Amino acid sequence: MKIIQVAPFEEPVPPKKYGGTELVVYNLAQELVAMGHEVFLVATGDSKTDAKLLPVFPKALRKYKAAADMKVRDSLKYIGIGKVLEIVKNINADIIHNHIGWRLMPFAPLLKPPIVTTLHGPMHTGYQKLVYGNFPDAPVVSISNSQRRPFKKLNYVGTVYNGIDVGKFAYSDKPGDYLAFLGRMSPEKGPLQAIRIAKKCGLKLVMAAKVDSVDKGYFEKEIAPLIDGKQIVFMGEVGHEGKVKLLKNARALLAPIQWEEPFGLFFIEAMACGTPVLAFRRGSVPEVIKNGVTGFAVKTDAEMITAVKMAGTIKRSACRQWVEENFSSAKMARGYEDIYRKVIAQKKIMNRIWN
Repeated sequence: MKIIQVAPFEEPVPPKKYGGTELVVYNLAQELVAMGHEVFLVATGDSKTDAKLLPVFPKALRKYKAAADMKVRDSLKYIGIGKVLEIVKNINADIIHNHIGWRLMPFAPLLKPPIVTTLHGPMHTGYQKLVYGNFPDAPVVSISNSQRRPFKKLNYVGTVYNGIDVGKFAYSDKPGDYLAFLGRMSPEKGPLQAIRIAKKCGLKLVMAAKVDSVDKGYFEKEIAPLIDGKQIVFMGEVGHEGKVKLLKNARALLAPIQWEEPFGLFFIEAMACGTPVLAFRRGSVPEVIKNGVTGFAVKTDAEMITAVKMAGTIKRSACRQWVEENFSSAKMARGYEDIYRKVIAQKKIMNRIWN
C-alpha cells in the first residue's frame, strides 16, 4: 500500500525528549516501511525516518520562540494544515492516516484517498464532543477501549494499542530502591500525589518530566517547593537513554493519574524495562496493566501505599513479557494494516454506490 502518515507539528518524529504521539507515529512508520509498504511521513523537517519525509515546517513548533504564545502556536497549526493539504494532494495514496485530530477532518472531502484518524487524546471534554460530533461518519481508531466511553457514537473502525520498539528498552531484574515518576508536570498526571505517596512510604522519588508553558504556574506553586534534591529529585525532561536508565533501575513507576488516561505510553515503557506500574484505576489502566502481574491498579492513596510495599512481589520478567506479547510496534503496525484495508474497502463500496 501507499500510505501517508500525518504527524503533529509540536515535536519532531521521533521526539528528542517528551512526545508520545510523535513516538507512536515514528514506530508505526518504521514498521510499515519494514513490512514493504510505501510510506510518506508528513511531519516537521527535523524528523528522522525510513519513510519519505515531507516537511511541513523546517523544525518542530516548540523550537520557535514565538510559539511559546499559545495563540501563535494555534495559528501555526492552521497554517500547517494548509501546508499538509498542499503536500498530499498530488500523492496518489491508498490511504491517509491522520494523527493530528479534528483539524484535518473538515478537509477530507477535498482529498481523494480515504482518511482514518487515530484519537490520541481524551474524548471527555465538551469541545471534543462538539467538534468530532460534526464528523460522525469519519472513520476513527481508538487507542484503548476505555477511550470510547465518553463518546460512543463515532464511527470506530477498531482499537489499536500503542506500541514501542521493545528492543530499545533495556531490561533489568535488579532494581534500585527508588520510585520513578515520568511524563508531564501537569495536574492530570498526578505529580503532587506521587510526592505525597513517596513521602508516606519513606522512599526516594525520582521525577523526569516536561513542564509545558501551560503548566508552569502549577509546577512553580505546587511542585517546586516540595523538591528537596534528596528524597524528591527532579531531573527535568529526559531523552530516551535517560528515560530507560530511570525506569529500569526503579523499584516501581508511580502513576497516580487524575484523569481518564487514554493509553499511557509510559506504562508500557516502564514494564518493558521490567518495572511494575502502580496506577490509579482510571481510563486505560485496566487494559494496559495486568493487575497483580505487571503492577497494581488501585483506587485510593492508601491502596497505592500498599501497592508500593507489594511491588517486590511482581516478577519483572512478567512485565517484560506482557509488553513483548501485547504492545510491540510490530503488533501495532499489523493492527493498522488491517484497518487500512477495511477503510479502503469501505471507501470503494461508497464510491460505487454514489457513482
